[in-house]
Amino acid sequence: MARFDCGDGRSVYYEHHRGAGVPVVLIHGWAMSGRVWAGTVETLKAAGHAVIVVDHRGCGQSDRDFDDVSIAAIAGDVAGIVRHCTSKPVVLNGWSLGGAVVVEAAGLLGSACAGVVLTCGAAPRFIRSDDFPYGGEPGSLEATKEALGGDRAAFFRGLAGGVCAKPVSDAMVDWMWAAFIDSGPGVIESLMDLGNVDQRAVLKALPVPLLSIVGGADAILDPGVGKAAAEMAPHGTLALIEGCGHAPFIEDAEAYHSALRNFLAKL
Repeated sequence: MARFDCGDGRSVYYEHHRGAGVPVVLIHGWAMSGRVWAGTVETLKAAGHAVIVVDHRGCGQSDRDFDDVSIAAIAGDVAGIVRHCTSKPVVLNGWSLGGAVVVEAAGLLGSACAGVVLTCGAAPRFIRSDDFPYGGEPGSLEATKEALGGDRAAFFRGLAGGVCAKPVSDAMVDWMWAAFIDSGPGVIESLMDLGNVDQRAVLKALPVPLLSIVGGADAILDPGVGKAAAEMAPHGTLALIEGCGHAPFIEDAEAYHSALRNFLAKL
């Protein structure tokens, strides 16, 4: 167990699985925890990679009483942990909201970032606009905040049930629900901040390879967001996994890990 001191007496939890290969940093989605990456960690370790897994502020085993849970603050934690753990350039892999986090962290790390993976990543935008036709409807995050403030347990139970498009076990849904419900009271502010994020200019200037892995049947994040990210990045590629929802690393682990390993092998 390791903790990164964020200052003001607060810290975030992370794991550093050592290996000789390119280090891969795994950043989970909104209100989740790093435990959701367990299968991916095992796959990467078996391939010889070092793996760093981070619990966001307010999530998993990290402290819950942060005043700042913005995308920028979480990315700052990620960059700090990377610098503490390794001197090798890393690949940043972010799921869902974690996609926006890793794009931000890539800018902070500069040459210490060797590549970016977006796993159904919420980059460059989560909410659609007049000049970006992909993503959620304006006002949808405010509705989410209201629903979460009503029956938190029921809201997260419904969300857990909607993550996957392919059939998964009841135990898997229960596992995801347990991670959601274990998140701290302030995590909604991370999601609200995501609604303000626009990373189009950052992606267009990204100097490293980018892989956008998209679930073709994703009901939580418009697949068009991930497709647009792959097109914007100068060195971007798309891996579309048909029939998958918002968690291809769970729904079709073989296809997901194959795409990830192929990307890493080319770096």
